[in-house]
Amino acid sequence: MTELAVAALWRYPVKSMQGERLDHAEIDEWGVRGDRQWALVDRATGLGLTARRVPELLFAAARVVADTVSIQLPDGRTTTDDALLSAWLERNVTLQRAGEEPGTFEIATDFEDEDDSEWVRWQGPAGTFHDSARARVSIVSDATMGAWEHRRFRANVILAAESPGIEDRFVGQRVQLGAATLDVVKRIDRCVMTTRPQPGGIERDLDVLRTINRERDSFLAVGAMVVAPGAVAVGDILRPTP
Repeated sequence: MTELAVAALWRYPVKSMQGERLDHAEIDEWGVRGDRQWALVDRATGLGLTARRVPELLFAAARVVADTVSIQLPDGRTTTDDALLSAWLERNVTLQRAGEEPGTFEIATDFEDEDDSEWVRWQGPAGTFHDSARARVSIVSDATMGAWEHRRFRANVILAAESPGIEDRFVGQRVQLGAATLDVVKRIDRCVMTTRPQPGGIERDLDVLRTINRERDSFLAVGAMVVAPGAVAVGDILRPTP
């Protein structure tokens, strides 16, 4: 039976912004509590903004404070004010919390030539700003990410492993993660987000996605749904349930 230790935990409160590295987290029905619970919505289009269309989002950082969120802009200012956020992005936006109304997102069909590409739209799930209704917790091993900067993949749970792709073995299984129980239901397909520049010297790099498409059939990490909530901490073990 494969058992892997949790090497790191991450929460990304605002969609496409930098997140928080955690020592421990609560997992509720929506995933890591506070993860992808806010997004900036373009008032003109109604679209939930992501770094696929607005790469600047990745240069702001968000953290959960009590039951709300705090955003640090690239110039160091901390705000949740729509006017300041709109001025920063030079578009009319509002900070929205996930609720009953699903978010609408978009992606270019050709990541190699986004300017001339067709952009397609889809609706995410209600209650969260995750892209997919079939993933509440994203899990990947450090071996699978290799030398790539881990923040490119925005996973919630990073596992310590010696063999790349070992997390793929959990697809279709029920697993225990700390005190939480999850169903690992899918491999996560990757998009241009993995190629975007980020703070700390992460440069734009199309070869990241080219390599994932070529060597991993476009998939990297796995997505899980929550069966039973519970706490998880760095050092806890992920294991299949009997």
